[in-house]
Amino acid sequence: MREAPVAERVEEASRHLLGLAGEAPSVGLILGSGLSGLAGEVEGPLSVPYDRIPNFPELSVPGHEGLAVLGRLEGRAVAIMAGRPHYYEGRLMAEVAFPTRVLARMGARTLVVTNAAGGLDPSWARGDIMILADHINLVGMAGPNPLRGREEPELGPRFFSMAGAYDEGLRERAWRACEEEGAPCHEGVYAMVAGPSLETPAEIRALRTLGADAVGMSTAPEVVAARQMGLRVLGLSLITNLAGSTADHEDVLAAGKRFGPRMAAVVRAVLRELAD
Repeated sequence: MREAPVAERVEEASRHLLGLAGEAPSVGLILGSGLSGLAGEVEGPLSVPYDRIPNFPELSVPGHEGLAVLGRLEGRAVAIMAGRPHYYEGRLMAEVAFPTRVLARMGARTLVVTNAAGGLDPSWARGDIMILADHINLVGMAGPNPLRGREEPELGPRFFSMAGAYDEGLRERAWRACEEEGAPCHEGVYAMVAGPSLETPAEIRALRTLGADAVGMSTAPEVVAARQMGLRVLGLSLITNLAGSTADHEDVLAAGKRFGPRMAAVVRAVLRELAD
């Protein structure tokens, strides 16, 4: 039996969530490894497990709760995806991008996407925040792009520019938010690798040569889908380890627990300015 088009499955999931929430979000947020604490700060929250949302992918990674949280935050109607699917779980890139498409179909016009990342600049420290200026989608460049497959005009154009994918105005707001919150901050380029194994020293040298400042296993496919559907995007990386160290996923989660409130404060400061 032929699977339903992505647009139909997105529409079914978004209708389900909107029927529960009763209010369309203006901002969608995707929270990375160990960064789901912000979902607990939503006012009047409605929490829906992913396995109760039609067509949503299941999650298998510790630190990703798998909850859609709907409500208000800093005066904005928001929809938060606490946890994300990953390519290394055996997911198709279309599945990885699916929650992003649902946020867009629900009405969000701005996407804030966060991740835990390894810092490639030795002068950076755990707990620093990187504002994404651009990304290098190594997985997508090699073939598994979230737009691969039959064309579905309902989702947006198949061919479009990724120049300026990370909105300049939102990046400026994020800089101000980091200054307000006293959060050490940088701007840089995020490289997405497939994972789940961490990078070898030779791979780290190669990523630095390519111009990457941080590396992780997510975000790029979500941003591609968001831009196809016309969303403004702000990307924030929490530097949870320095690439090439002996850190493992438990260390990443521990750093997320320790520094996650810093990231949450910055995101809330951005939303406050949006609300103004």
